[in-house]
Amino acid sequence: MTTPTETSGPPSGAQPDGASTTAPAKKIEGRSPGRIAWDRLKRDKVALAGGVVVILLVLAAIFAPVLASMFGHPPNEPHPDQINPDLGLPKGSFGGISGDFPLGVDPTFGRDVFSRILYGARISMLVALGAAVLSVCIGVVMGVTAGYFGGWVDAFISRVMDILLAFPQLLFSIALVSVMPTSAFGIPDEWLRPLILVFVIGFFGWPYIGRIVRGQAMSLREREFVDAARSLGAGRTHILFRELLPNLVAPILVYATLIIPSNILNEAALSFLGAGVRPPTASWGQMLSEAVRIYQADPMYMVVPGLAIFITVLAFNLFGDGLRDALDPKGN
Repeated sequence: MTTPTETSGPPSGAQPDGASTTAPAKKIEGRSPGRIAWDRLKRDKVALAGGVVVILLVLAAIFAPVLASMFGHPPNEPHPDQINPDLGLPKGSFGGISGDFPLGVDPTFGRDVFSRILYGARISMLVALGAAVLSVCIGVVMGVTAGYFGGWVDAFISRVMDILLAFPQLLFSIALVSVMPTSAFGIPDEWLRPLILVFVIGFFGWPYIGRIVRGQAMSLREREFVDAARSLGAGRTHILFRELLPNLVAPILVYATLIIPSNILNEAALSFLGAGVRPPTASWGQMLSEAVRIYQADPMYMVVPGLAIFITVLAFNLFGDGLRDALDPKGN
């Protein structure tokens, strides 16, 4: 007969030898490159602020008709009652700023500056984004081709880049716009001029990104994964678009965000010189050109579009710098 202390098995509540009383360890999860870049970008408050401003500017350009009807007037509607007939300047101080005209009126026709700034943002964004897309598409194709194939292909494409970089883009733009008809291919002049600017700025801008992509492609073509794909029988097209191009996404995105503010300045410069959109279509550069003759008497008409250009370019540059740091594989 056995006593309670002599019963076989471990006592109640006891753990077998080697059993752990702690909770199982948490599974370690890896982070994708996109997640790592997003975590870095979130820590950069300045870049995030620039990105928020960029989003607001794009939304303001898209919904310009709605915002103009809510807070202003149509951009081309004259208001002669807002102009002092004796001085030829807006009534009131600071360029005629009032409750009905938040940013004042232009001294020529009394048009609402707020609405014209919004509609000018549409032209600037359309030209800048369109030209950036065109530059990136041409530059990536040419750069990857030159960097991967090398030899006479690389030499030919590189010489084309050198010629375009040395070409006087500004003079060509002025000459091309001056000989263009008011309408072509059924496209009215209101949209024909911006499309011409997209073509000119984008076509002459692709060598910059082409050189960057060419250098990156020349470095990547000697990597092991390219040799592995080639040894498995992958063709040139597969290597170009499935092996090299995905590894070039980061520099392409960074350069695209940095080329947009440059395109905005180019569009403003061309409009300032009279090679941009025709009046009465609103444009920031055109407003600055009109303000040159009266800036001493009405400085606000020059300050407002100048600030619009400054804030837009600064926001894109800050966001582009932050994106570059976030996508840097050597960053912390």
